[in-house]
Amino acid sequence: MAISSRRPTRTRTRTRPRFTLLVLVLASITILTLWYRGAANHWLNGAKGWAADVFAPVQTAVTGAFRPVANFFEGAASYGSLKAQNAKLRQEVTALRAQSALASTYRRQAQALEAQQHLAFAGTLHQVLTDVVAGSPSNFQDTIELDKGTRAGIQVGMPAVSGTGLVGRVIAVSARTSTVLLVTDPTSAVGVRFGSHGTLALAKGQGQGRSLTVDLVDPGTRLVKGEVMVTSGGQGDLYPPGIPVGRVESASVSPGSLQENVTLKPFVNLDQLEFVSVLKWTPQRGAVP
Repeated sequence: MAISSRRPTRTRTRTRPRFTLLVLVLASITILTLWYRGAANHWLNGAKGWAADVFAPVQTAVTGAFRPVANFFEGAASYGSLKAQNAKLRQEVTALRAQSALASTYRRQAQALEAQQHLAFAGTLHQVLTDVVAGSPSNFQDTIELDKGTRAGIQVGMPAVSGTGLVGRVIAVSARTSTVLLVTDPTSAVGVRFGSHGTLALAKGQGQGRSLTVDLVDPGTRLVKGEVMVTSGGQGDLYPPGIPVGRVESASVSPGSLQENVTLKPFVNLDQLEFVSVLKWTPQRGAVP
């Protein structure tokens, strides 16, 4: 008898919380319904707040459970749009870089052309402005091709210069083109002058991309790194006087040597020439090419 009397008590204990929860749910639904219909009063407002507090944890849990799913679909929907925007931005960046490079090229060309218009060392010599259309056609000579020839008054032997100094001399010409031997060519020799006393020497080419060597400089001659050497323009010289050739790069003397070992860095960057002016000046008779 004692054992059978305890079992109903356990059943009622288990059932009671479920019944209480059901009553609370029904009461909350009733209160919320009345409030939304406009029949709420001060007491209902308080009850509504109580109901909201009771179900707030449940609502938060449900919202938190479904938020990642909503975010996933939202991200999937916007991925295509973001990908298209990124592609468009990359195209715009590429176009801007191309415009910047083109503007830089135009600016460099404008500066080069302006320098060609103010050749103080040319004096009263007439000049023919040309475009460099090609580099050396062979590995045996350092030359460039110009887009003007005899029709523009260019002749063999005329010096070619840029805005910064000597480029070389014309060695071949046609009606519409000219070929210029660069000062770096191993067969090129330029009479130069330097120092306060106008010391004379001879600058020779050593090949493309290399500095010039300077011969006939007596041992003990005072030379300063960076000192400027210009064309001498002496009797039988291939160039008129006063054209900048380069700056002293190094100077030394070996024991027992009869001359200084001098190298000269050309003023003109011969690898980046775009415009060249040919001076209408011909070497004097007896000049050795």
